[in-house]
Amino acid sequence: MIHTLTIRHEGLALAATIHYPPQKASSMGDRRWPLVIINHGFVGSRIGVDRLFVLAARELAEQGNVVIRFDFAGCGESEGVYGEHGLDSMIEQTRTVLDYALALDFVDPLRVTLLGHSLGGAVALLTAVRDRRVKSLVLWAPVGYPFNDILRIVGRKTYDEAVTKGSADYLGYSLTPSFFDALLRHQPFQETQKFSGDVLIVHGTGDETIPVDYTFLLEKTFWLRGEGRCEKVIVFQADHTFTRGEHKKELFKATADWLGGYEQRQQEWHHWSI
Repeated sequence: MIHTLTIRHEGLALAATIHYPPQKASSMGDRRWPLVIINHGFVGSRIGVDRLFVLAARELAEQGNVVIRFDFAGCGESEGVYGEHGLDSMIEQTRTVLDYALALDFVDPLRVTLLGHSLGGAVALLTAVRDRRVKSLVLWAPVGYPFNDILRIVGRKTYDEAVTKGSADYLGYSLTPSFFDALLRHQPFQETQKFSGDVLIVHGTGDETIPVDYTFLLEKTFWLRGEGRCEKVIVFQADHTFTRGEHKKELFKATADWLGGYEQRQQEWHHWSI
């Protein structure tokens, strides 16, 4: 069961879709369900390349999660101009979606996960360190150095044009100097110590957009924390958007299994910390 909705953020309408667990329709009482919010990547949408996020949301909902996928301002069906809403705005947009989701009486506030892909992975991490309502993170092929990574994608010429002319066109999206400035201000690798929840990172060895090496580095920085665990799954030959069906299946299974193992991880951590 799914429902399309609009979430208001600072006067803008953000398009979103919520997926309910099939068991919810027949459940009785005050049962609350784990929540997963999906953050798409650079100039993406809540559908995803080859319907990545649609398929993921369906799979995770089948496993007993409430899943919300939404379009950042200026993307997909949301209002706004993407290049005028930088990384700081994306963090705040995610927090607005959290506000909406946690107002639902069937969502478990102790089981809140942000799932981010690519630049959305950086946004998820940066949101989590600023909002204690986020209890765990799932990062798919996450951006590690926002400015350098996005500059490599759009090309130096696009960046120079934005700086000299005030904006530059990239695939129909107008990118401004402030958009790039916001990317430069944030360093996800330096933020990991501030998040105490559990983390899963999934990356493909065939990713030519964001190096798989980032995942190994992120795992190390997360394990330096005093709290929280970090696990990684490396999908052999998978590209940045997990294009092949077999790679999607491995991605979805790893994510669903990890989310489903919450209770076991809590028990193991409790015994280990005694």
